[in-house]
Amino acid sequence: MASRTPKRRVARFLWRWSWRLALAWLAGSIALVLLLRFVPVPYSGFMAERQLAAWTAGEDNFRLRQRWVPLAQVSRELPIALVAAEDQKFPRHHGFDVEAIREAIEDAEDGERLRGASTISQQTAKNLFLWNGRSFVRKGLEAYFTVLIELCWPKRRILEVYMNVAEFGDGVYGAAAASQVYFRKTPGALTAREAALLAAVLPNPRRLRVDKPSAYVQRRAVWIERQTRQLGGPGYLGIY
Repeated sequence: MASRTPKRRVARFLWRWSWRLALAWLAGSIALVLLLRFVPVPYSGFMAERQLAAWTAGEDNFRLRQRWVPLAQVSRELPIALVAAEDQKFPRHHGFDVEAIREAIEDAEDGERLRGASTISQQTAKNLFLWNGRSFVRKGLEAYFTVLIELCWPKRRILEVYMNVAEFGDGVYGAAAASQVYFRKTPGALTAREAALLAAVLPNPRRLRVDKPSAYVQRRAVWIERQTRQLGGPGYLGIY
């Protein structure tokens, strides 16, 4: 019996501190999300991951470009282009497109390639707080942060953060950097065509190019412009 007592004490100690750490992490994550509702986002998990990869690989010429810009200073053509391209149900869902998820699962069960069904809310959570990967842990954290930002942020803020942390090319993050790098203009001056080109590369911004658009990117940009018109333009978002 005496030999079990120290083990029980250690077990109780570990249990007690694991709960304390879990509660501290939970409180910290909630506090961070609440803070980021009101202050500019200076950095993201994906930016940190790419910068670390560049350092590790000795990419001396790599330069990370990103500058926060408020939604009010961005052309109205860009947010609607992003929604048309990535998540047309964005104004109506609560973080997850259940129908798209179900269809993706059904397609996978039929032997088709597993395709993504991420909403802009999920992509914002992933890009901002997490890292690349497909592990269950990362997906679970993505779901947690998606619920959290949907509860704490209005749709306007989610879209504002997304357009500031989305990757539009290797090392090019956010609307301000992308507008300057590719079009030599401020994001407020973007045309519908330029916004569509930016949105068109989001599926794979390190392979697809804004400055040298492939036939696929050009076709996708035309499709995005058509979708924005069919949705009703910027007014569809209900954020202005």
